[in-house]
Amino acid sequence: MMSESSASSCSQCSYTYGDPVYWDARYLEEGLSSFDWYQRYSALRPFLREFLPLSSRVLMLGCGNALMSEDMVKDGYVNIVNIDISSVVIEIMRRKCAHIPQLEYMKMDARDMSFFQDESFHCVIDKGTLDTLMCGTNAPLSAFQMLEEVSRILKPGGTYMLITYGDPSVRVPHLNKIGCKWKIMLYVIPRPGYQAVDGCSSSKYMEPVPLTNKGLLPEDFVLEDPDSHYIYICKKMNESLEGDPSVADAATL
Repeated sequence: MMSESSASSCSQCSYTYGDPVYWDARYLEEGLSSFDWYQRYSALRPFLREFLPLSSRVLMLGCGNALMSEDMVKDGYVNIVNIDISSVVIEIMRRKCAHIPQLEYMKMDARDMSFFQDESFHCVIDKGTLDTLMCGTNAPLSAFQMLEEVSRILKPGGTYMLITYGDPSVRVPHLNKIGCKWKIMLYVIPRPGYQAVDGCSSSKYMEPVPLTNKGLLPEDFVLEDPDSHYIYICKKMNESLEGDPSVADAATL
């Protein structure tokens, strides 16, 4: 939920970004305004339509006051549960979207989603929430707790879509710490409004980026935008498919 420059100052914001009091105060100040972290739905739509059927039950982690879920409903998605640690923003969004039956808003800490049963969602979307936890106190533990919960509530074959500023060297190790086996595909997308030096931006961001056996970017890989965002499409593999070669490939990440 921060830019690359903000990420570099995590040590200075280690308390506020992990504290619901901070977010309550922020959303009280913002009122009914909306803000989408990182990317808007228009940029992410190709990924969602590729990996997420319209009938899927979706969980939006750290929804904030973003338009993402509303835009998804306009595009045909029918069942989106939105959670956030801030009671203030949840109340604001409940009132704002009371006329949209496809949306549900709940106050919840992503590190403890015991309210939800095991394997109850087809997809979990995380647009900056893991990044926020990584700037909080006890960051490794918080990340582990959230990812463990994400794995638990996803159905086998379900998708965890992580949109983050974190490159594979700092995100893949956290994905690998949980017991779930993931099949991971990585995409890299320029930040909104980015223009290449030659005045035009590449359209290759829908092509997955191959990772090395250690789960890193290839040495010859060049970021078009130095502050690009990374999209990890993490598919939860059924343990009964443990012998599947695709699972073995994912495990090398």
